[in-house]
Amino acid sequence: MEWPDVERRIAAGEDARTEFKRGSGDLRSVGKTLCAFANGDGGLIVIGVDDAARTVVGVEADPETVQERLTSLLHTGCGKPVSAHCGRHHSVSGWVHWIDVHRHQRGYEPFAYDGRFWVRRGRATVAPSPSEMQELMNAFGFVLTEQQVVSSATVDDLDFGAVRTFMQAQGMDTDQAPQPAHEDDLRNASIAEELDGVLRPTLYGLMVFGRDPQAFPQTLSLFVQCAAYAGADQAAAVLSAGEGKGRLEDQVNRAMGWFRSLGRREVYQGLYRRDVPPLPEAALREALVNAVIHRDYAVTGSQVLLEVFDDRIVVTSPGALPNHMTVEQARMGGASAVSQRNDGERYGRVGTHGAARAGLADDASRHATLQRNRTDADQRRAQPIRASDVPPGAGFTRERRPSRRKDDSSSSRLKDVPSVHTSS
Repeated sequence: MEWPDVERRIAAGEDARTEFKRGSGDLRSVGKTLCAFANGDGGLIVIGVDDAARTVVGVEADPETVQERLTSLLHTGCGKPVSAHCGRHHSVSGWVHWIDVHRHQRGYEPFAYDGRFWVRRGRATVAPSPSEMQELMNAFGFVLTEQQVVSSATVDDLDFGAVRTFMQAQGMDTDQAPQPAHEDDLRNASIAEELDGVLRPTLYGLMVFGRDPQAFPQTLSLFVQCAAYAGADQAAAVLSAGEGKGRLEDQVNRAMGWFRSLGRREVYQGLYRRDVPPLPEAALREALVNAVIHRDYAVTGSQVLLEVFDDRIVVTSPGALPNHMTVEQARMGGASAVSQRNDGERYGRVGTHGAARAGLADDASRHATLQRNRTDADQRRAQPIRASDVPPGAGFTRERRPSRRKDDSSSSRLKDVPSVHTSS
């Protein structure tokens, strides 16, 4: 935010996202407001302005010292770093400093200053009421992580051809004039959002339409890690290892390609030989699609794991079932209508082949394993954590509009499959 923008906010006066401070001597009130803005939709703190008169009074302190104090406050004042931009301007009345706090700052817990949480209630910064506290915890516990902007990426990192193909697959006419601005299409689909006045990809946009999705610090671990072992646990020798990187669809396809490279069993019926994979591919593909779509993208440093042992195959997805749902509830269709609809929309957005289905114990996976060896796909999860389901947003409509959690895991175990044999 530049000085002319700050001047307009000063002229408009304080509101839910703007607060003025007369001086910089006591940063306690600045810290509370900073925390409240970070816990909400962001906001602007202007130091050196009289609230009642809406006039610049200036700050007498050394501007470099003030900026250092504000920077330190951003890094350590709220328990964890706050994403914001500091600025200053020398007017006829003295120095004016400001902090532009970015919106959509989410993590595993809210920001706290001086050991307490703070929120905005109208123009005031207050400690949250019990109902506000519950809403705050829900917002941080079930945030749509994939809608966060990847600040180190630009829209040039998106494959516009893939975006266009997606739009056409949705039945949208991308040729007949007039067409909405390309930037509006990206915003409407939650593929990109503005950050500091610059249109940048969201995590969802990079993972589905990115040219090189794992090229950024936030996305380094968002891929499928594959390993085949010579025994029944991870202590056994590793026979083969691989990675499924790229967009979500590429991750599934490359992991399946690695699985096929492990070889097949030879089954003879009379004079005829038939090559049988260690597991029905439809079942494994369904498990992988569920893993990459339903993983908790707030969990960093962990990959989706595809592990092949001599008696089973395990697909592990970082996160847990949402809203304390149990495996039994998922099998019985216990997800809410909204959750099922979002799952289907998400599945369709990824572009993987097959029908969109909700729930982990999908019919395709269960039917294939039952036909193969009369066992069911065993859906298990590790210790529950509060994690978000991963819907990338509501439906995609085209219109012109102005610019504007701890590491845990849930596992799908496909049991009692024959041993994997490699062949040259």
